[in-house]
Amino acid sequence: MTQKKKTPILFIFMASVFLYHQSLAQQALDNVQYKFFYQYSWQFDTITYNDIREDLIILQVGQNISKSFSYYTFQSDSLLATSGGERILRQIASRVAIARLENREPPKEFIRRRTPTKVYKNYPFGKVTVTDAISNNYYIYIDELHPQSWEILDSVKTILDYPVQMAVSYFRGRSWTAWFAPDIPISDGPWKLSGLPGLIMEAYDAKKHYSFNIVGIEKVDYEPIVFSPVVLSYGSFGKYEETNRIAFLRGLFRYLHNMPDIMNAQLGRDSFDSSSASNRPHDFIERDYR
Repeated sequence: MTQKKKTPILFIFMASVFLYHQSLAQQALDNVQYKFFYQYSWQFDTITYNDIREDLIILQVGQNISKSFSYYTFQSDSLLATSGGERILRQIASRVAIARLENREPPKEFIRRRTPTKVYKNYPFGKVTVTDAISNNYYIYIDELHPQSWEILDSVKTILDYPVQMAVSYFRGRSWTAWFAPDIPISDGPWKLSGLPGLIMEAYDAKKHYSFNIVGIEKVDYEPIVFSPVVLSYGSFGKYEETNRIAFLRGLFRYLHNMPDIMNAQLGRDSFDSSSASNRPHDFIERDYR
């Protein structure tokens, strides 16, 4: 594959630095050959469409294994794992809160965890390992490799100077459209999307509640793919609790829809209205858990 274009974005370089330094103390699963960067957007409010959230997803692709994860979550965890990092995160969060109260833009160094999901394709061989979180509880489960059944269509366009072709699939409650690049012979993509004869460069569901758009490509000389630990604080690491995909999604649904009751229990009084909790205007990227 010939590298044609690389988006000159500062945080892409920063991501490489964080990844390299964290990887030194961990066992490598594979060596990265290419990194792909995706702008990830989702409609948290799927009724009024007034709450759009964003993330930057990094897809590391090695010879046998790939890893998809949030750059911002990794940046936060990397800082938390360093001496004094927790104090720095608290200071940044305080400055952000003050800026918002004063209706100002948050400081540029704003660091916070975003998407907690990490997807390791072909790890173990022929399977996918997923780690995720519900609040401060961390989980791990095994999923299918190349779970989508794609229909390739004739529509074509260009993304980052690459010709791409359209494919569609109905996957776990959503109708997906993907644009893949036959000139990049990597059967992979962001998140759990994969299985096409070329890299997935863009993907979105029919209602565009969730979308991935490639913004950068980087050829890598040396960088290991590592299994990310649960970072609690400097020198302190937690454990993943084993579960399965449906149980995890159902647990996350109950947690989010019972948030007012959870907050009231923690505070010891009824400060939050729980009457509308079951009407949250949001559903997950996978909808087959009900």
